[in-house]
Amino acid sequence: MTSNDAWIGDARPYLAPRAAGEQDAWSAEAAAHDRRGGQRLLSVEEVDPPEPVRAFFGIDLGEKVVVRRRLILLDDLPVELADSYYPTHIARGTRLAERGKVPGGAITLLAELGHVPEAEPLEDVAAAVATISQCNDLGLPTGSPVLILTRFTRSATGEPIEVSIMTVTRHLQYRQRKQAS
Repeated sequence: MTSNDAWIGDARPYLAPRAAGEQDAWSAEAAAHDRRGGQRLLSVEEVDPPEPVRAFFGIDLGEKVVVRRRLILLDDLPVELADSYYPTHIARGTRLAERGKVPGGAITLLAELGHVPEAEPLEDVAAAVATISQCNDLGLPTGSPVLILTRFTRSATGEPIEVSIMTVTRHLQYRQRKQAS
């Protein structure tokens, strides 16, 4: 995707449970721009999480979490790597911990399990140079810049339920809302 292909991103559709048979949020967003969105599941496993995930979940060093790693596609070309982490006490024994598509997506399943996501998660954006692995997965030349978007999501009751770390090659635009102090 080039900078001329940019559109305004909105996290809300990604945090809303989907109705039966409804397109996933990425496919719907791409279709709204006459594009084709898709994803390929790369792995599902229990791992030692990176520090920001561990801290957000409030777990001890050495505790595992479930991660779902996906390659996000736009018109069949890779544009993003998305790693979504879940506490094991939520994910174990559910489709989140199984290899395969989660009907309606992870947010829909989390809501069905009683973990309705908050409306406005914290999102952190940083710039980085892509690792060799990221370059290979995303088809980028060595030394390419990427954006790292990390979304920290709590349930409506305040429980940490998901951290998504997205390595993004495309241009992002966001709208921000000023909150009263």
